[in-house]
Amino acid sequence: MERLTTTPFGQRPVTAGLIESIQAATGPASVPHLNKWELFRTLCVARSAFNVTDRDLTVLNALLSFHQDTNLSDNDNLIVFPSNVSLSERAHGMAESTLRRHLAALVNAGLILRHDSPNGKRYAARGEGGQVVRAFGFDLRPLLVRAVEINNAAAEVRAAEERRKRSREAVTLLKRDALKLVQYGRESGAQGPWEGFETALLAIHKQMRRNLAVEELENLKTQMENLLDKIRNVLTETKEMGGSDGNNERHYHNSNKDSYESELWHEKAKGEVLTEPEPEVAVERVEPNIPLALVLKACPDIEPYSQYPVHHWHELVALAAFVRGMMGISEDAWQQAQRAMGPEVAAVTVAGILQRIGDIKSPGGYLRALTRKAEDNAFSPGPMIMALLRPEVQAA
Repeated sequence: MERLTTTPFGQRPVTAGLIESIQAATGPASVPHLNKWELFRTLCVARSAFNVTDRDLTVLNALLSFHQDTNLSDNDNLIVFPSNVSLSERAHGMAESTLRRHLAALVNAGLILRHDSPNGKRYAARGEGGQVVRAFGFDLRPLLVRAVEINNAAAEVRAAEERRKRSREAVTLLKRDALKLVQYGRESGAQGPWEGFETALLAIHKQMRRNLAVEELENLKTQMENLLDKIRNVLTETKEMGGSDGNNERHYHNSNKDSYESELWHEKAKGEVLTEPEPEVAVERVEPNIPLALVLKACPDIEPYSQYPVHHWHELVALAAFVRGMMGISEDAWQQAQRAMGPEVAAVTVAGILQRIGDIKSPGGYLRALTRKAEDNAFSPGPMIMALLRPEVQAA
């Protein structure tokens, strides 16, 4: 089939980039034929390497649907010529001005070529037998020419994503080890800068809320390894200086200080009278009026701290009791929340606070404020959980 022109119709100029794309697209095909949908899915993975967006690919998907065969073959007609109306229908009702913008992006990326007619319309001229002898529209051949390049770019993206996943997994595991060792140090009565360690862990947790690049995750991994070494050194030195675990345990029982000076200072500033923590009392166990699965869906940040999947409310309560220290929530604040709300609702509340840890300056103070509301029967965790499920909150 004849290809007479590659220059654009109307006011669109010829650019150096267009000439380069034409030269590349008219070269030999990297593969003689290929399944167009497999190639499209591969391009979706590699889209960042070609500077195209998901909306650009929506338009490309629509263009591919106008090609009759499943495969793109170098000896076939690869020019499609849908009208803007037809193209818009298959692009989920996309506006014509938006279509033009995304088509231009695909051309600039060198994934398709224009073959404009003398009047700018898209159509095909057919011979006596009905076969297409000349077509004006969008040429899909550049996809065939760049198929190997697309596959290689996708392989690099997948490898980078796997590396990022492993780096994030490593940071999560190191963070869990550090948190458990800090908790052990506190409970054993060992002397150490536990509050400083917890502050550092909280800062790292806040950073991990973002979609970090591989380099950032590897930097966090190095920070976590260094922090974990410091925690282990403190525990080793304390054990050597303090003798047996029994001595450490006695020291712990002789100390009844609140472990979070920042929260105590906050309460002093408000004029509250500080008393010794009340002994644990039995509380009525009332399950929240929302499903556990919904809570875990809204608050996924808490699950990596558990060795096993959370299937029961008592497991969520134990997990919340474990992570509250890293969040800056004192034992006293946690016990008061359980008395006022019930253990399950208190655990849901802590999970919700953890999910929004980057937005809450004082998690301990925030939990105490919610506890006071619960004491007045003015708090339910349902609205908090439903708000976390909203897309705009998750993206925030």
